[in-house]
Amino acid sequence: MSYFTQLLEGGYEAVHLLSDSKTGLRAIVGMHNTRLGPGLGGTRALSTYTSEEEAVADALRLSRGMTYKAALAGLPHGGGKAVIMLPRGDFDRERLFESFGRAVESLGGRYITTEDSGTSPDDMEHVRRHTKYVVGLKERSGDPSPVTAYGVARAMEATAKHLFGSPDLKGLRVTVLGVGHVGMYLVKELHQRGARVWVSDLNPASVQQAVTQYGATAVDADALHRMEADIYAPCALGGAINDATLPLLNVKAVCGAANNQLLTSRHGEQLSRRGILYVPDYAANAGGLINVAQEWAGYDRDKAYARASHIYDTIDALLARSKESGLRPEQVADRMVEERLAG
Repeated sequence: MSYFTQLLEGGYEAVHLLSDSKTGLRAIVGMHNTRLGPGLGGTRALSTYTSEEEAVADALRLSRGMTYKAALAGLPHGGGKAVIMLPRGDFDRERLFESFGRAVESLGGRYITTEDSGTSPDDMEHVRRHTKYVVGLKERSGDPSPVTAYGVARAMEATAKHLFGSPDLKGLRVTVLGVGHVGMYLVKELHQRGARVWVSDLNPASVQQAVTQYGATAVDADALHRMEADIYAPCALGGAINDATLPLLNVKAVCGAANNQLLTSRHGEQLSRRGILYVPDYAANAGGLINVAQEWAGYDRDKAYARASHIYDTIDALLARSKESGLRPEQVADRMVEERLAG
């Protein structure tokens, strides 16, 4: 499929190919829809892309997700996302990200970047030397993980209201796959709310921290998927709901922090047929985007948390509309976004 065909069929505005022979920079910025404001989304830097086509497809897919996340959260931003195909072998990372900063500046503010998979606040410090269109900086909003986790906890409270008649998470059984930055903060939020938590992660140190600090119970991933629980929270890589894991689930709802939790749309259909409520990931995990959007507007931590708290209201309205219409929650979420984009 040609690039123009991908853009036209997906409703994208542009794809920018940005390069610098001196530093080895090969970057792609996907722009999906900026009707509500400049595109805001992170930069993913990986050495594992097997082709330029794969990297472009990733940038486009991710930028569309940012459009939907920003619109559903009520933010004045559109969907943009960047990927960098890291050079093979040795390279000067500082110079590469300075070059990327110049590339972002050349887009004239249509795209605002921040960190993502494979990038760090240190990388963004290099970027900022050559552009003002960057957020997630250390001395401003800092790590967005706590706000993301707080928003997911609020989404769980709305989910509990619809499933059990009360938003109180005390005593609920929650399984968390992945206790990295966001997952660990989510375990903390759940502990504070009195939930009973089971965790699994490839990093034994992270699991031990969750057990020691927050009273979680450690299990392996296979056991976690098979556990009878109230809510399952995928907080690791995408595609956690797939042909292998979905048949094992014995939960009442899925509500987590990971992006792209459904490997394909049919997995959402299969969850619904099994009576498992799926809370759309981009609705639940918008806290991080809310945090950096607040930084762009002028950072105020209290305002960021207040806005993230409204994720509860978004999920509450979404699930109510799903029940009334008979549509799956992810279908309702998409419609809510499309209505806002239509104005």
